[in-house]
Amino acid sequence: MSLYTLQGAVAVITLDHPPVQALGHALRAFLLQALTAAQADAAVRAIVLTGDARAFSAGADVSEMGTPLQTAEPRLDQLLAALEGASKPVVAALAGVALGGGLELALACHARVALEGARVGLPEILIGLIPGGGGTQRLPRLVGLPTALEMMQSGQARTARQLADTGLFDRVVADDLVPAAAAVALRLAEAGAPWPLARDRQPEAAAVQAQVAAARARLQPRQRLQPAHTALLDALAAVAEPFEAGLARERALFLGLVASPQARALRHQFKAEREAVKLPAALQMPPRPVDRVAVIGAGTMGTGIAISALDAGLGVLLLEQAQEALQAGVQRIHAHYNGRVAAGKLTAARAGEALARLTATLDWAALAQADLVVEAVFEDLAVKQAVFRRIDAHARPGAVLATNTSYLDIDGMAAATGRPADVLGLHFFSPAQVMKLLEVVQGRATAPEVLATGMALGQRLGKLPVRCGNAFGFIGNRIYNAYRRQCEFMLEDGAWPEEVDQALTGMGFAMGPFAVADLSGLDIAWRMRQAQAASRDPRERYVPILDGLCERGRLGRKTGAGYYVYTEGQAAPGTDATVRDLIEQARAARGGTPQTLTAETIRRRALLAMVNEAALLLAEGVAARASDIDVVLVQGYGFPRWEGGPVFWARQQDPAALADELATLVAAAGLGVRQGDLRVLLD
Repeated sequence: MSLYTLQGAVAVITLDHPPVQALGHALRAFLLQALTAAQADAAVRAIVLTGDARAFSAGADVSEMGTPLQTAEPRLDQLLAALEGASKPVVAALAGVALGGGLELALACHARVALEGARVGLPEILIGLIPGGGGTQRLPRLVGLPTALEMMQSGQARTARQLADTGLFDRVVADDLVPAAAAVALRLAEAGAPWPLARDRQPEAAAVQAQVAAARARLQPRQRLQPAHTALLDALAAVAEPFEAGLARERALFLGLVASPQARALRHQFKAEREAVKLPAALQMPPRPVDRVAVIGAGTMGTGIAISALDAGLGVLLLEQAQEALQAGVQRIHAHYNGRVAAGKLTAARAGEALARLTATLDWAALAQADLVVEAVFEDLAVKQAVFRRIDAHARPGAVLATNTSYLDIDGMAAATGRPADVLGLHFFSPAQVMKLLEVVQGRATAPEVLATGMALGQRLGKLPVRCGNAFGFIGNRIYNAYRRQCEFMLEDGAWPEEVDQALTGMGFAMGPFAVADLSGLDIAWRMRQAQAASRDPRERYVPILDGLCERGRLGRKTGAGYYVYTEGQAAPGTDATVRDLIEQARAARGGTPQTLTAETIRRRALLAMVNEAALLLAEGVAARASDIDVVLVQGYGFPRWEGGPVFWARQQDPAALADELATLVAAAGLGVRQGDLRVLLD
């Protein structure tokens, strides 16, 4: 668990718990034993605590959360107190990552030395918690409250180089980490006790209170829905108090969050994301090598995919059928990299390296150079089949052939080639260079190694790949379509678009469904409806409002009007006369008396529609795991992460009541709509 060696008069204690030195009970016990031994050794004048090149420590062992091992002695707080009270100076030597409890371990030492590229952070907010090992008390005392707040509120790691002038580190070095830390430790020993401690620095109380008050005023609506954000500010306010009182306040707040619904939901999502990338044993094959990707289509989606590949160090061939469209795509890619450089997020050299890997062409024969080809052309099956016939004629044998379709039949495209085993879906989400979700769609003939290649490529691109079966809309759009349809039902039943949107953003959705529809363009859903028209059961409830908007040229923000009217990109409040008339016409045609729908009713109906479709998808095998559905909805559709996803939400409800509500909801959707078996989700 840890290695204990002597380098002259310095004891070097090396954390050795692969892969990332998680601070589980066994490692904590070993560290305390090693620390005790070093203090008892008369030959030792100072102590260095270090890890390996990959990690100093990535923090708590998530597998122990909520188990007796998490609180078994020595607890983390006991280990940190032992470090602070050591009779010999202890210096932390940081390489790789030092996150959460790992950074708190370093904060309790008497000094810190780090490699320039070491990454440090307190990411607890991302799982609904706050630091529980003194991070809220020690870090502000070293770097100041504004820097500490930014690090804890974002949960994002920063490099030692970025933090070199904050007071967090005594030295930041390019190499020779342990010798540099040993030199600092010996200087402390020479100077004599007392050793410097973060806890001994007491900020001015009025300044702390003013900074915390300002931070409270800046909290965003979605942050206010998450108890960890207000708890973090409560803990930081305690920095104005004596150190032990601040520690006690932090600990009480931390323990109060551990069992909260939001923290449980975030832990669920954390684990679900790690499961999603795993293929079952039968499909675990070595992926085909991919060094060069061809992207067909230089529009917004195609260039986003190209940027993702360039960022991952891949060579990219961008293919278009017209010079003007190709040039526009190349300019879009250059503008992206120029913007990153101007914002200080990328060096000019790195941007130049990425752009040097880009080749733009009109020549289909160039596809022979690619290991993987992905088309991102117009969302029409006939158009895509024609593209796949041309890909088939030019791509080299063994190349993976992919489509970026959002909802069309993968097998229908594979059939246009002579090599259907090489075809799969790679459904990127817009903007492709930003969104993490990637649905990897397995067709009927997709070879296991081709599927493995898609999953591996997704991870290489920094995406979160989720395997899906080939069905209309796959996982995400299939569920979102059911959700959107239910929201349209609620317009007929008595709600206005802004009431539906406000109810769902009030729960934490990034945007309401009608604002999303306007942003993406109403014609996208309209085309999807047209594609489904031939197979739609005539007994199924159908709301014509969206069709009416599109027929009037109201396609959303891009035309200045959709469900809302836009002026300079801003939506006017309320529902305008055209939309109101269309909704009232639909209500009259349906009959009955419109009802007043509360925000809670709107939310439950929307969530129940998602849950029903999720049950159907799981039963059909379109989703391999229930938790994959939650990953897709959170990562790709703005479902509030701290609610866990529709499956997690369903599992928090009373099963009998949920089944009754679902039966009522499905009955109101028309005889052509099926009710999912909740047992597949809840078991």
